[in-house]
Amino acid sequence: MSAATVGVALIVKDEAETLPRVLGSIATAVDEIVVVDTGSTDATVQVARRYTDRVFPFPWIDDFA
Repeated sequence: MSAATVGVALIVKDEAETLPRVLGSIATAVDEIVVVDTGSTDATVQVARRYTDRVFPFPWIDDFA
């Protein structure tokens, strides 16, 4: 039986200042990090890419579903 894996997905916008603290605190505890950026105008995408290559742009459509 294979070991269980843990992943984290974050929906973010303009979080360049706080993202290093968030991603830094979970990076060694999870197997995968996925960041969905909803139109940041700061360095959020660049910061996220320091921790994962799974960074995806997606326009915010006023709904989580």
